[in-house]
Amino acid sequence: MICPLCHASDSEHVHQRTDKSYGRRDYYRCGRCRIIFLSPDQFLTPDQERARYDLHQNHPEDHGYVDFLNQLIEPLSKLLPAGARGLDYGCGPGPTASVLLRRLGFETLVYDPVYYPEDDLLQASYDFVTCTETVEHFYQPRREWERFAQLVKREGGLLGIMTGMYRDVDSFRDWWYHREPTHVNFYHADTWPWIATEWGWRVLHQTERVVILSH
Repeated sequence: MICPLCHASDSEHVHQRTDKSYGRRDYYRCGRCRIIFLSPDQFLTPDQERARYDLHQNHPEDHGYVDFLNQLIEPLSKLLPAGARGLDYGCGPGPTASVLLRRLGFETLVYDPVYYPEDDLLQASYDFVTCTETVEHFYQPRREWERFAQLVKREGGLLGIMTGMYRDVDSFRDWWYHREPTHVNFYHADTWPWIATEWGWRVLHQTERVVILSH
């Protein structure tokens, strides 16, 4: 099985389960970049994906969700210069990170391929890009990481990522995160140094759920 992030061909099958709605789900772990990924022939259809996303109820008035996002927003905002302009990539139906950043004085536009498909925004570059709870949905993660490298300005531009990260294969098997059927890629702490080397980033901040990278 070819890794969708680094294109290595040494991925091993690490887990199989049956989803009551979508059937068999097979997961593979890459020996190079350490992501775990779902077999591509088991991805949802676009209509199935949209139906799942339409269930999301996240919005800026949800204090629990705001607290969750602040795990990224607070450290990112401390690294941004005054007047920085950014893009919230994959904002979903209820953009929230962009609202929080605007409240802090940072102009933030929104892009989502389903809900806010403003493709013109992808032709510009930004002082920062945020991507919260989105990288795990990417069907073609390498293409998306190449896009991030273009979207974020060189010489100090920042990329802020939030996603669940697995600790090891044993705990992955019982992890709730892969039971969301639109989650297809799962990152490990060691994946970020590999990404940094591959696309010329520096890791400025890393926790169990948040990573901030700089060009």
